[in-house]
Amino acid sequence: MDKIIAILAAELGQPQNYVNNVVTLLDEGNTIPFIARYRKEMHGAMDDTVLRNLSDRLNYLRNLDKRREEVKRSIEEQGKLTEELSAAIDAAATLAEVEDLYLPYKKKRRTRATVAKEKGLEPLALLLFAQEPDCPEPLTAAEDYVNPDLEVNTPEDALQGANDIIAEMVSDDAEVRKVLREYMLRHSVLSSQATREEDSVYRLYYDFKQPVAKLQGHQILAINRGEREEWLKVDVLTDREQSLPLMNKVVVRLGSPATAFVTTASEDAYDRLIYPSLEREIRNTLTEKADEGAIGQFALNLKPLLMQPPVKGKVAMGLDPGYRNGCKVAVVDATGKVLDTTVVYPTFGERQKQEAIAALSKLIKKHAVEVIAIGNGTASKETEIMTAELLKVVGGGVSYMVVSEAGASVYSASKLAAEEFPQYDVNLRSAVSIARRLQDPLAELVKIDPKAIGVGQYQHDMPQARLDETLSGVVEDCVNAVGADLNTASAPLLSHVAGLNGTTAKNIVKYREENGAFTTRKQLLKVPKLGPKAFEQCAGFLRVPESKNVLDNTGVHPESYEAAQALLEKCGYTLQDVKAGEIALLSSKVKLYGEEKAAQELGVGLPTLRDVVKELMKPGRDPRDELPAPVLRSDILDMKDLKPGMELTGTVRNVIDFGAFVDIGVHQDGLVHISQISNKYIKHPSEVLSVGDIVTVWVISVDEGKKRISLTMKKPK
Repeated sequence: MDKIIAILAAELGQPQNYVNNVVTLLDEGNTIPFIARYRKEMHGAMDDTVLRNLSDRLNYLRNLDKRREEVKRSIEEQGKLTEELSAAIDAAATLAEVEDLYLPYKKKRRTRATVAKEKGLEPLALLLFAQEPDCPEPLTAAEDYVNPDLEVNTPEDALQGANDIIAEMVSDDAEVRKVLREYMLRHSVLSSQATREEDSVYRLYYDFKQPVAKLQGHQILAINRGEREEWLKVDVLTDREQSLPLMNKVVVRLGSPATAFVTTASEDAYDRLIYPSLEREIRNTLTEKADEGAIGQFALNLKPLLMQPPVKGKVAMGLDPGYRNGCKVAVVDATGKVLDTTVVYPTFGERQKQEAIAALSKLIKKHAVEVIAIGNGTASKETEIMTAELLKVVGGGVSYMVVSEAGASVYSASKLAAEEFPQYDVNLRSAVSIARRLQDPLAELVKIDPKAIGVGQYQHDMPQARLDETLSGVVEDCVNAVGADLNTASAPLLSHVAGLNGTTAKNIVKYREENGAFTTRKQLLKVPKLGPKAFEQCAGFLRVPESKNVLDNTGVHPESYEAAQALLEKCGYTLQDVKAGEIALLSSKVKLYGEEKAAQELGVGLPTLRDVVKELMKPGRDPRDELPAPVLRSDILDMKDLKPGMELTGTVRNVIDFGAFVDIGVHQDGLVHISQISNKYIKHPSEVLSVGDIVTVWVISVDEGKKRISLTMKKPK
């Protein structure tokens, strides 16, 4: 375990005692959000991202240790484990290295070498492979192994069998595989060729060559998909004449009559066994690396999407556009409660469009609608045009925003939506979801499988368990960063709070329905299946605005209530002052008193003291309020209105390897290529941009036929 702690500390650049503390906390069943927020003294305030990386690597290294022991046990059972081999296995830094060392001892299916051994040819192979200076000529040595009863009729038959055995021995040699693997990763080239003449999305890769070391993740994933769909033939090209000397340097000994024979057997091993195996392995390594990169980018995109600033306290109208089934409409109040629903048909003709405007005008006036959310799917453009006309009719005071409807249909057809809105059909549920996405993106989007939210690339090609684990971690971090209102949060939202799960979240909602609103955090302990450990993990992230104790509506953990009250007393304040927002000088007073002195007297660490001060000064604060507000529009641009050089404000909708897509209010998102993002060199767009960023862009070109808009973030001179 000490070795694992040392490796983690070195990799993360953290002191070993901090890493050891985190590992202990994880092993005790503490959640990452809880550790990140309420155990800062124990780990030096590592953030949730670092803690998740630590947890991932901890699992990998523990699995590596477990596999080392399994391999050593298996070899020992065969009576072949030496001290040298055991030390080599213990020193192996990756699972691949462990498997290389295990390869000669692994049970194999019947091979050419197996057959040769059954014919009694292993001693001949070992004699020749030793390549001693006094070794007889191979043909001479082979004469002693001719045995027609075993189908070894000639010395040549014996030598063929010896060749097969030596080839397998060379193929199983860990040092040979390591040397060739490293060479191939540095010098091989990935090649893809078209298998058909027709045009396709894979045209870029119809005649493609790129060094393995320089391949981009999106290229690997695109090529893999093209190969699966039988558009491409893919090979890893390696210079055989450069590879063989590297292998022979490990295997071949000069000055023996058997040298030439072993050299030939080694080349057979390379062509027939090693190269095909390493080609598959390198393809898998490239894919795993691309998968991890794509999953990481998905997570990077998902976090700012979930953390988009909510449009609070406004009655919202959700429009789910459509052609055949019309535009579904839902009006929700400031808390998300459905007030009204209808369906209009603005795409059926001018008369129907005017009828739709009239119907929506009535709903806007009836419910005092202030914002309209329009889904960005089918018929979104026509609906946006209609909305622009609608806003002129209602005479101001209302604005709109086009929101991503990715996953809305998945949610509306789900069991969860049916339980939440049994009285509405599937289409109207989508309109409700779209309206709520504008009001509180996080609360609504947690109801949807993160993979369906549409801010990744090739997500359906990823290892699904790993993708789910990563994205669930992002959702968990976002929910706990914001906190949840114990009396209004839905079960799906509560299920992502640290320490809670689907069952305890539903039990909280059921308890709330049967007993009325929670009035204290302590009441959580009365919820079935929510014990002291779960309470410890979740309490600090749940808010109770209705509580008489204002601390229940802050991020101060119940374990620090006494310290918080003592701090207020030291500074001449009361809990009532906190509730009234009359403690603006608290931070200054604490600093004047001395933070370290105050922390020591209160029995808390310095990070906890600072967090308590921050929470007391802004009880119930929402970190999303500090972000730039979403861009609400009142008029519409058409693609034909765009001209090169035009300056626009837009919202980043997706960040991918080669650029970013920006919503500039014309239905079709524009692409800012990575080369147009910054005047400085950047390796990846995520160094500069995140989903939800509000950016200024300039139009480079517009292709109406292909519906492509090219944008730049570099101000024209």
